[in-house]
Amino acid sequence: MQSLPVPSVQAMVAATGGTDVPPRYLRLGDEAVATDGEAEIPVIDFQRLKLGHGEEMTLLHRACQDWGFFQLINHSVPEDLLEGMKSNVKGFFELPAETKKQFAQERGQLDGYGQLFVVSDDQQLDWADILFLNTQPVQERNIRFWPDQPPDFRSTLDKYSAAVKSIVDFLLVAMSNNLGVDPEVIADKCGTDGIQAVRMNYYPPCVQADKVIGFSPHSDSDLLTLVLQVNEVDGLQIKRNGTWFPVRPLDGAFIVNVGDILQIFTNGRYKSVEHRAVVNTKKERLSVVAFHSPSIHAIIGPLREMVAHEDDAVYKNIDHDEFMKLFFSAKLDGKSFLDRMKRL
Repeated sequence: MQSLPVPSVQAMVAATGGTDVPPRYLRLGDEAVATDGEAEIPVIDFQRLKLGHGEEMTLLHRACQDWGFFQLINHSVPEDLLEGMKSNVKGFFELPAETKKQFAQERGQLDGYGQLFVVSDDQQLDWADILFLNTQPVQERNIRFWPDQPPDFRSTLDKYSAAVKSIVDFLLVAMSNNLGVDPEVIADKCGTDGIQAVRMNYYPPCVQADKVIGFSPHSDSDLLTLVLQVNEVDGLQIKRNGTWFPVRPLDGAFIVNVGDILQIFTNGRYKSVEHRAVVNTKKERLSVVAFHSPSIHAIIGPLREMVAHEDDAVYKNIDHDEFMKLFFSAKLDGKSFLDRMKRL
């Protein structure tokens, strides 16, 4: 699994002022035109879930079925840890270009500073730089790519990783209960070596913001994704009823979305939703995205509890390792990857 190396967009903007956009970044068609309006995605209170409020559990169930997205408030991650994570991500992208290059991705690696899903020399590129790190299980971390600047980057990411994993573990139990599935069924798929990866995104401003895209339309491959907005610049959009709508993050909340694997596990009852990131004409945008997946040894397919008869299964069974290789070997293209997982 790897992505072809591409130039740093941040460095390019710093050198040219961002007035000239290279052709490989220019997009044509409706994907580069945002529509007005907001997606009023559901808001879920984490503390009410923990207390077992039936009304909140119902809200969660409907959010996963009808929206695939929700905002999580009153969660258990301390504010100082959130602010520390934001500060360190911002600090990393403010480092000199030569310093950031010390953590550049290498051939055959997804970890590091660069970009993902670049599979050919002529495909259109996203207007972004990223730092992608595997964070769980701990023994799989490649510390070679973990920045040692800012000084407390590594320790902060370590604490943040554990905190958001704890939230996801609880949400998966609540979702299992809503589905009438023994929580141990999904927990066993994750085991002690469930996968977590953190992607830190830097979207530079662009004078032709309506002609570039920060993150191509896609759905996530995982079980659950938690997004933390780093600064005040919005950019996340979700596709609903064929229309793109901007999401306005609530202060201190996580934006949570269902991934392809959860859609497969539930045989389509819970839905992963196509989304993208757009950029601002004047200000940079930063975000932290934590992806959570089962163990690499798990089999990805509809849970037995979710299909009354074998013929009811919408998706085929596939080894998780092979699933991930397929996902990272193709460019992002809406929900086309999930379509490839359907039974013939």
